[in-house]
Amino acid sequence: MSLSENQKISYVLFIVFLLIYLMTFLTNFLIILLVLTCAHLHTPMYFFLGNLAFLDMSYSSVTAPRMLRHLATQHWSISLPECIAQMFFVIYFGCCEVYLLSSMSYDRYIAICHPLHYSQIMSWTVCTQMAFGVWVLGFVYSLVHTLFSLRLTFCRPNTIHNFFCDLPHLFQISCTDTFINVLVALIVGGSFGIGAFSITFIPYIHILSTILKIQTKHGKLKAFSTCTSHLTVVFIFYGSIIFIYFVPTTSNLFTVNRVVSVIYALVNPLLNPLIYSIRNKDLKEAVKRAIHHVHACNYNSCPKNW
Repeated sequence: MSLSENQKISYVLFIVFLLIYLMTFLTNFLIILLVLTCAHLHTPMYFFLGNLAFLDMSYSSVTAPRMLRHLATQHWSISLPECIAQMFFVIYFGCCEVYLLSSMSYDRYIAICHPLHYSQIMSWTVCTQMAFGVWVLGFVYSLVHTLFSLRLTFCRPNTIHNFFCDLPHLFQISCTDTFINVLVALIVGGSFGIGAFSITFIPYIHILSTILKIQTKHGKLKAFSTCTSHLTVVFIFYGSIIFIYFVPTTSNLFTVNRVVSVIYALVNPLLNPLIYSIRNKDLKEAVKRAIHHVHACNYNSCPKNW
């Protein structure tokens, strides 16, 4: 479906979404570059943040370029193989982000509730294994849904009421009985989702309990400030998912669903780096060091370590 039937509005949307996509790509790329090059950011927290930035770049790149092409040409169509491929990567990167946010919750739990054992528990081996598990689980989850979607046939009106292909959209236009697909989605999605949801939110019960036991107000604020960025990202992300996948899509909600989908697919990947960078002193300091490093190199006196 076209985001707007008015050609002038489409061109305005093209410019707005192009700027959003470019900002998303550049801000997330900057975070990845800082995490890789700044020695003081070589910690588990920023290791996971670098993975999140890469996910946000990848997710927006699955949906934004095609949408921008459609807005520029006004040809809103996609072949079935391309639709299936887009659906695979939408599910893949979305699932990876769910489990990565869970890993980041566990990291914050260990940092606040077991600070003396943090370096032992969150070793680089453990962090690497957790990240590897996130990418593998996302691949398996997406592959299962993609393989089952290949059994579907399409003979009804083939209009998808969104600007990208996703599993619920294929169910809506399929003329094959989707009972098996829905059952698989409930069983596999339920087991994966409940596990990820529990790992994400249960640690914060212990985190809040630990923070409340801190005697000084300064100590409480400092401990809680390390979690607020992550919590903000989690609530925005889960809020979008709940509306898109759990609120029944009716003709009255098609427009609202597309607006939420824009937030989920395009705005969220831009908000994540902004939320983390605004409240993060280490990232701000890394940016200042990078600027100083570039400035020094302009005068042929590049520092060896920054």
